[in-house]
Amino acid sequence: MTRAGAKRRIRWWWIVLAALVVLLVPVALIVVPILAHQNRGLSGQTDAGADWPTSVTATGDDGRTRSFEVLSPEPGASVDTSALVEGDRLVVSGTGYDPSRGIYVAICRIPDEVGGKPGPCIGGVPDQEGAVEAGSVDYAPSNWINDDWAWKLLGARSFDDRDAGTFTAYIEVGPPVSAELDCTVSECGVFTRNDHTALSDRAQDLYVPVRFAAAG
Repeated sequence: MTRAGAKRRIRWWWIVLAALVVLLVPVALIVVPILAHQNRGLSGQTDAGADWPTSVTATGDDGRTRSFEVLSPEPGASVDTSALVEGDRLVVSGTGYDPSRGIYVAICRIPDEVGGKPGPCIGGVPDQEGAVEAGSVDYAPSNWINDDWAWKLLGARSFDDRDAGTFTAYIEVGPPVSAELDCTVSECGVFTRNDHTALSDRAQDLYVPVRFAAAG
């Protein structure tokens, strides 16, 4: 092999190595935190009460006090959580959440036991395409809040204030009955829960119970 050919071969390997670094570093930044995550216990919520509240507050095993409130998008109007109908719009405003982990906000089946995983959920996993602009109002059956740059490119909404762990989600109530879920039979609620980066971690599971109005 000539000296020029050897130089070209070395240069080619450097190009391959650089390309691998460009590809693998972002993957590592996403995957490693997921694999290294340690569960932080339960949210501290044990019962939503016998009435139909529009807010919830609880202090989790991790020491964080979280709360959220279900509001109407109409100024001065209130939400009747005991008589939702498909197409209703809800604004969910929360604070105290851990911004190092994303959350899903959706109407889900209330688990049978304390510490159980909520779900299935109306709307499933949020599937909005592309980045959500800060401050934009986009209603969907489920919302995804995550500050990580990579997840924001895939449709996650940022926390409003990272230090305070505040967020705003915009829920348009989907059909209460699907192949996986029937909220006219099962007990359901507006939930926050950790997203897929910490699926088994129940520390951010809070809910406000809801019921759907009888058809007709």
